[in-house]
Amino acid sequence: MLQCSFSAPGNTIKEITVSPSLRPTSRLTVFATGMVAVLALAGCHQTEEKTEDIRPVRVQQVRASDIDLLSEFAGEVRARVESRLGFRVGGKIVARLVDTGTVVKKGQALMRLDPQDLQLAQAQARAALRAAETSRDFARAELKRYQELKAQNFVSQTILDGKDTNYKAAQANVEAAQAAYQGQANQAGYATLLSDVDGVVTAVNADVGAVVAPGTPVVQVAKSGDKEIVIGLPEDKVDALRGVTDVRVRLWANPNQVAAGKVREVSPAADPATRTYPVRITIPDGLPDAKLGMTAYVAFASKMPEAQIHVPLSALFNERGATSVWVVENHAVRLVPVQPGGVSGNEMVLKGGLKPGQVIVTAGVNQLKPGQKVTVLGGEAAMPKAPAAANPAASSSSSSAASSTATGAAK
Repeated sequence: MLQCSFSAPGNTIKEITVSPSLRPTSRLTVFATGMVAVLALAGCHQTEEKTEDIRPVRVQQVRASDIDLLSEFAGEVRARVESRLGFRVGGKIVARLVDTGTVVKKGQALMRLDPQDLQLAQAQARAALRAAETSRDFARAELKRYQELKAQNFVSQTILDGKDTNYKAAQANVEAAQAAYQGQANQAGYATLLSDVDGVVTAVNADVGAVVAPGTPVVQVAKSGDKEIVIGLPEDKVDALRGVTDVRVRLWANPNQVAAGKVREVSPAADPATRTYPVRITIPDGLPDAKLGMTAYVAFASKMPEAQIHVPLSALFNERGATSVWVVENHAVRLVPVQPGGVSGNEMVLKGGLKPGQVIVTAGVNQLKPGQKVTVLGGEAAMPKAPAAANPAASSSSSSAASSTATGAAK
């Protein structure tokens, strides 16, 4: 018996059995028929369609800039003048008239102490003043009487001088009692804490029932008007940033609005808690939305002699000791060698290899190959637009300006 088996792509194995009883001619015919079937099945297999590999990437347009961003620090918006108010006398708080966020006027009452002890002391001073005045009036009347007796030579000059001395001493006692009474009256008035500026209450440190000592801050009031950003500089950057004049500020709530700031004060001593040096930056008029307590960022920058190109570190592709970046052209990538110049924060300064206006890949660089098709995450709206061609008439009188590195593709 002759048995043949065959298979074809996408088909099951077929078997043909030839019985020995068949004549040679018949067996040859059966074998030929089987071979024809094999060839037919082999030509009927299903072909798979090839799909083009398109990688999603994030991109960024390269720009040259002559600004070297040294450092950026987060801070808090505060009032330029902050008053930490406390009672001039000690006592028990019996009334709190404001809350945090209350807008107050100059002279408005904020808190009150129990005035009973102060009023008693004032009454005692008033009684002492009256006693001193009575003694003075008696000494004055006695002096006048002895002056009349001396005019009639009934008393000696020595006795008259003694009466005059008694009167002057009584008058001095009255003046001392008046001063003591006035001081005690002021003390009684200090039982009410008044605001010394127009502003807003930013903190309340004591409440009703608390017994406070003289001078203990119980209410903090921020004066209306100028605001500042307070940041803390580390020890290794104080001297380097002290002379930087290009200061840029922005709010966390509105990061796209950047304005120029000015360093008003650099603390000569470090904060004992944070070990940083407090620095106050004046907020310009370009940030009208700045409110007390907001988070703000202060960037210190300096001009460079020539424009430089900064690219994110994530855009660099290292292979065989060479550094390159992927440039996107016509929805495909091309590997371009670059010359690193140094690291600046999270960016690499390039000495050469790229030109302003080129679009580079910033994420997914290790999954690409030359000529590979890519799609930009975020769609066409996230693809940076090529800079418009300059007007020939205007290009002869103006040079290309360097700007800061553009923001990356949409998230």
